[in-house]
Amino acid sequence: MLIDNKSIAIVGGGPAGLTLARLLQLKGADVKVYERDFNKNARVQGSPLDMHEDSGLAAIRKAELLEEFKQAFRPGADRTLIMNEKAEIFFNDHETKPEEDFGHEHFRPEIDRGPLRNMLLESLHPETVIWNSHFLSMERQNEGWLLHFKNGKSVYADIVIASDGANSKIRPYLHTHKPVYSGIIMLEGNVSKENAPQIDALIKGGKIMAFGNSQNILMGQKGNGDLGFYASFKADENWPATSGLDFSDQAQMLKWFKTEYSEWASIWEELFENAMTPFIPRMIYSMPLDQTWETQPNLTLIGDAAHVMPPFAGEGANMAMLDALELSEHLTGNNYTIVKEAISAYEHHMRKRAAAATQESLENGERMHSEKSLPTMLDFFNGHLTSN
Repeated sequence: MLIDNKSIAIVGGGPAGLTLARLLQLKGADVKVYERDFNKNARVQGSPLDMHEDSGLAAIRKAELLEEFKQAFRPGADRTLIMNEKAEIFFNDHETKPEEDFGHEHFRPEIDRGPLRNMLLESLHPETVIWNSHFLSMERQNEGWLLHFKNGKSVYADIVIASDGANSKIRPYLHTHKPVYSGIIMLEGNVSKENAPQIDALIKGGKIMAFGNSQNILMGQKGNGDLGFYASFKADENWPATSGLDFSDQAQMLKWFKTEYSEWASIWEELFENAMTPFIPRMIYSMPLDQTWETQPNLTLIGDAAHVMPPFAGEGANMAMLDALELSEHLTGNNYTIVKEAISAYEHHMRKRAAAATQESLENGERMHSEKSLPTMLDFFNGHLTSN
């Protein structure tokens, strides 16, 4: 095996990094995951993820974790309402979508990030994840790299795999491409179901997508019942700084919503009146579609570090986990004679695949924030409904 007697450092313990570690350990690889979080409970995990049959679920199957996934996912959480700004329902698949249909190409089971992370962590050998390891820098040493962390420790690895997210600190060691702003901001909020009873009665454990006036409200119910929601709209990249808003001031944020979403029904105000603060403005970025770089023999990228993309096709985490699957197979298979060849083949295919997913995500973002967003998205969802 190409990686026999080689130490592998994965920097970043998100879904991609942990999936890769699991897949490599199943082949007997010497792998460590360096994660900046102090421990697995250091921060609240974000919005739920939907897993796709030919990517996220394919990686989970290869990792021999499908049964564990079936215990951790949330049946019915993929059920969707599509509404307009007046809270009128135009699409509802709550009665027609099966709770479980593994193997069907359009079944996209939802799982909260916390349970997904825990499932992956529990599958790894003890001490695989080295917590409190905030990456600072690295330098070439022998045939590999010497990595330096904020906690003062340094470690050597023959191969480094960057899984450290959209703001990757390792990416510049490979190339100079930078994420490009998409023009869309998603203002993230969170509210307990007890404090949003009207919305809770509508969402019923699933998802809501509301479109109107070139604006969106997108939300999903989490495993603990909380409603994670996003007010999504087009704005200048500097909007968080120039808006004059205090994102910790609930009254100010409600006033902003009533002003900027003035054509929206009062039911939506329930979210802003009762949300936990602070709100978090998230500027949506993507990597250039034509990015390329010279392959190195001991360094590569997976997940958002390689191809951060907008969330409007649900492909980000799925592409990341497919990266882990494909890279593990390239490094542990018999098709290549040296590691550099394996990495080069992985990167070539990954860039092509990720560019297509990014393009789809960008196009969906434009559709969702256009004047015709509601009929456009209804056509899209009804098309999927027909193909089922």
